[in-house]
Amino acid sequence: MKKKAPEKKRKKQFVLITGMSGSGKASVLKAFEDLGYHCVDNLPLELVLKFAEMCEQPGGSIDRAAAVVDIRGGEALSQLPAHYRDLARHKLLHSSMVFLEASDQALIRRFEETRRPHPLGRDLPVREGIRLERVLLKPVRQLASVVIDTSRLNVHELRDLIQARFGGIEGRSSMLISTVSFGYRFGVPTDADLVFDVRFLPNPNFVARLKNKTGRDVGVRRFMESYPQTREFLTRLMDLLLYLLPQYVREGKSYLTIAIGCTGGRHRSVFLTEQVANALVHEGYKAKITHRDIGRA
Repeated sequence: MKKKAPEKKRKKQFVLITGMSGSGKASVLKAFEDLGYHCVDNLPLELVLKFAEMCEQPGGSIDRAAAVVDIRGGEALSQLPAHYRDLARHKLLHSSMVFLEASDQALIRRFEETRRPHPLGRDLPVREGIRLERVLLKPVRQLASVVIDTSRLNVHELRDLIQARFGGIEGRSSMLISTVSFGYRFGVPTDADLVFDVRFLPNPNFVARLKNKTGRDVGVRRFMESYPQTREFLTRLMDLLLYLLPQYVREGKSYLTIAIGCTGGRHRSVFLTEQVANALVHEGYKAKITHRDIGRA
C-alpha cells in the first residue's frame, strides 16, 4: 500500500500596503480587514520583519496579515525595498506588496477636501510634497506586486478591487473594467490599458442640430447607429474584448481601463463607451463609465 505524499503546507499571506499619501491606503487596509486579515496601520519599518516572523509561527492564530508602511515612517522608508526582499526568505509566507497611487490633480483635491497638510511637512506646498514623495517612493513602486491608480475609483470600487485580487473571487465578476471616453485634443488617459481611436467614424459635431449635444442624447445615438461602419466597429470591438478579457482574468488582473477617444470627447467616444460598457455588463463583467471630457469645450 502506497503511502500518501505529505500535503504541502499552505503559505500564510503577508501583504505590505504602501504608496502615495492620499491615495486610499486606509480604505484598502479596511478592505483587507473585512477579508479577515490581521491589519496594522503605520507599522514602523524596523518591525516589518518581526511582524512577519510572528505571523509565520506554526500554530499561530494569524494566517493572513496586512500592514501599511509609508512615508510617515520618515527616512527609514528607504530601507523598505531591502526588507521586502528579506521577506522572500520566509518559506512559510507568501509576501506581496500593494502600491497605491493617483494623479497629482486627484491627490491635491483630496488634500484640499480634508484640509490636511502633506506628511512631509506643514510648511511644504502640497504640490511640492507630492512631487518629492513620488521621488522617494520610486524604488518601492518598482517592487510592487500590484499597482493601483485610485484617481477615478471611489471607496466601493477600491474595496471591490481588493476583494477580487485577494479574496479568492473567481471568474468574470473578479475584474473591474473602467470604460473611459476622452478627446484626443486633451490627451490620452495615462492609466489606459487599451486605447481605441474612433475619429474615423462620421462626426455629429458637424451637424448643426447635434453640435451642442453629447453621445448620451437620442439624436446623436440615432445618427451614430445610422452608419454601418459604426455597427461593424462595435461588433468587431466586442469580439476582440470578449477574447482578451478572459485572458486578463486568467492572469490575475483585477482591473482594466478601456479608453475610447474621438476629437473632443463629447459625441462619438461617449456614445461608443456607453455601448461597450453596457455590452460588457450584459456579458457578466463589472463595468463603470467615465466621460472625462464631456463637459469641455
